[in-house]
Amino acid sequence: MSNSYFELIRSGINTTYQDKGRNNLYHIGIPYSGAMDNRNFLLANKLVNNNLNSPVIEFAYQGPHLKFTGDKISIAITGDVIFKIIKRNSENIGNCYESYQIENGDEIDIISTNKTIYGYLAVGAQIDIQPQWKSYSINTKASIGSNNGKKLENGHIIELLKLNSNKDKKKIEYINSKVENIRVIKGTNFNYFSDEGKKNFFEKKFIVSKLSDRMGMRLQGNRINNIVNTNIKSEGLIKGVIQVPPDGNPIIMLSDHGTIGGYPKIGVVASVDYDRLVQITPGSNVKFKEIELSDAETLFKLYEMDTNNLLNQI
Repeated sequence: MSNSYFELIRSGINTTYQDKGRNNLYHIGIPYSGAMDNRNFLLANKLVNNNLNSPVIEFAYQGPHLKFTGDKISIAITGDVIFKIIKRNSENIGNCYESYQIENGDEIDIISTNKTIYGYLAVGAQIDIQPQWKSYSINTKASIGSNNGKKLENGHIIELLKLNSNKDKKKIEYINSKVENIRVIKGTNFNYFSDEGKKNFFEKKFIVSKLSDRMGMRLQGNRINNIVNTNIKSEGLIKGVIQVPPDGNPIIMLSDHGTIGGYPKIGVVASVDYDRLVQITPGSNVKFKEIELSDAETLFKLYEMDTNNLLNQI
């Protein structure tokens, strides 16, 4: 075993290793996977001086409780997360978007996310895990990725091979903004739906169902009526595409989605809104707003510029 490692006293809910994901494998049925909230993933790595595509620990709702053994190391947590750092003689509530030095025997208790779903823990070190198809990202539905494609369990040991030499304190002021309207582009089967169904889609609110996970987000609301065919020949799917099954309630495909599907597609979530979309908790309202492809491209370029500006501030 390595001289420096974390032990998971409590694994938390759906705790996995994630990086940016895996490219160009749709043709063999493998989705991108990767961190659900890409901006928070990048910020976490930058705060501990990691390569920006280094694997981090992603958790949902309740995070892990970890105990550290080894030499001094930097850690950072991003998202809207409540956590505390437990040392021998003190116990302090931590701040997101700020790096901390962890010493031998210290513990990190990630209590919960706050009005969001996903949070990220970055460790200033090389984690001893193996990639699959050039990515460490875990897809538990398909058992793909590091840790044999399984989520982390109680007692799991996170071995560290190389600790970053730069442990300077880093911090950034950042607030996770809420999204009022999810901007979408018309889907390839948009004309399969009635005028009333299209009106419901763009003018009515939907509720995020509890039956949502890294694979997809199910919505409930006014029925979107199909006037052509509720099932089509299976076609390729992409992240963010919105399918409408026979019950008329939309399903948004997320990072671990299946790569083909036979439900008509009414729209696709603009990439600029994806990070905020995945953080919407069950029971919350969602409303859609139509934009053109050219507008979606411009907005995403602005999003990337803003993300790079934030990274350059660290």
